[in-house]
Amino acid sequence: MNSFDILRRPIVTEKSTNLQEQDRYSFEVTPGASKLQIKDAVEEAFSVEVLRVNTMNVKGKQKRFGPRQTARRSWKKAMVTLAPGHSIAIFEGV
Repeated sequence: MNSFDILRRPIVTEKSTNLQEQDRYSFEVTPGASKLQIKDAVEEAFSVEVLRVNTMNVKGKQKRFGPRQTARRSWKKAMVTLAPGHSIAIFEGV
């Protein structure tokens, strides 16, 4: 698997932006990816050193569109902690 097959997209929210001060970055990842695969993918894609990976499965929310009720898809989130002195440029607007 390619590293960009595992990392689907970065998560940019107010909370994840505040966590960047602590060298923590959020990504949506492939649901079947392990922590070791996520670590290798981030290190390969961004040339950084990863200290820790935390993952969580996010359940899709129920939404209503008029009389119909639908569900958003469930997905997997990874919180990646980098070594001090490392950063990922795409989050900093460079």
